[in-house]
Amino acid sequence: MEQKNLIPANINIADRIYRVQMLPDDEQVVRQSVKLINDKIMEFKTTIPGKDMQDYLSMVLVWFVTESANKSVSLANESLLLSQLQHIESVIEEELEK
Repeated sequence: MEQKNLIPANINIADRIYRVQMLPDDEQVVRQSVKLINDKIMEFKTTIPGKDMQDYLSMVLVWFVTESANKSVSLANESLLLSQLQHIESVIEEELEK
């Protein structure tokens, strides 16, 4: 992936802003994913007691993996989703270290 093809974007996950770069074709999917993550966090916050935002992010990850396992997902899609989740995780870790 060439850097010149990437567009900058600010995404908000769990009340934190992350500056990311993505391909223009991926922007809609990324924004939909962010919305789903935040919606699930709010759902878990209202139904399950947690200590902090990391608890809710962990619950969302467990939910996502469980949903993926219960559906027939092709290996190609699963690999893509896994790499996207790993990227999101690394961005979150970088921000938490600041």
